[in-house]
Amino acid sequence: MIDLWFVIIAFLWTGYFVLEGFDFGVGMLAPLVGRDPAGRRQSLQTIGPVWDGNEVWLITAVGAMFAAFPAWYAGLFSTYYLPVALVLVGLIVRGVGLEWRGKVTDPRWCDLGIVVGSALPAFLWGAIFAGLVFGGLPAALVGGAFSLAVCALHGAVFLALRTTGPVRRRARAAALTAGAVAVPAGALALSALGTFPALAAMAALAAATALSWRRREGWAFAATAGAIVLTSLAVFMELRGRPLPGLTLAEAASGAYTLTVLSWIGLITLPFVLVYQGWTYWVFRRRVRSAPVA
Repeated sequence: MIDLWFVIIAFLWTGYFVLEGFDFGVGMLAPLVGRDPAGRRQSLQTIGPVWDGNEVWLITAVGAMFAAFPAWYAGLFSTYYLPVALVLVGLIVRGVGLEWRGKVTDPRWCDLGIVVGSALPAFLWGAIFAGLVFGGLPAALVGGAFSLAVCALHGAVFLALRTTGPVRRRARAAALTAGAVAVPAGALALSALGTFPALAAMAALAAATALSWRRREGWAFAATAGAIVLTSLAVFMELRGRPLPGLTLAEAASGAYTLTVLSWIGLITLPFVLVYQGWTYWVFRRRVRSAPVA
């Protein structure tokens, strides 16, 4: 049961990083690829129907940690209290910006909030998990920079996949620029792990950049998503033996009865959540086309 719930939590965090990763990237890049109000609106419309649903993965991952591994949950969020608090601030500011930019006369402050509220969590989640694995400020900074670059690449490829016109062309250029940063940053951040998933993640990032250059957006998006999955796998493989300094997974876990009850709840609810979110992406699968300013 302990191993099962560790795998479930790793799956939930991985889903969050993949889905919110392109949300963060789009939020950071929207003012760059959409250089007028119509372009920015077109960029943000690609995530408009899904961004709040993607955040549910974070709530579910944290809730599962709290229930299945309370000592791990307490140690993680107390040790990294300030970065986690800043993540929450960023998510709130981004949410306000996304919800209010269409309701105000001048959306520039909303756009700034979206950029900051996207970049802050993108950097801090990488810093937090790098700190968990390696410890120390330099490792956290490298992990944060890597995470930020990967989210930018992931978001740029998503924009190129989901838009048309000038926004699509600029998104391709942004993907090449982000890839030029993400690949060396990944070599620095992931080489220390030395595991097969980490090395495969580096290869996937290089492939995503090459595919973007060849204008194969669908395959490039699959490659960036694969790189995030492989990176998460490498991180959680390291955390399996020692989720926190001086704490084993067995010591961090809840009792057998609690894990059994959680397993039944997860078995019933998780398939419905996955089917619903898959249906949402299917409904909003078409490209967002450019439109004149109203």
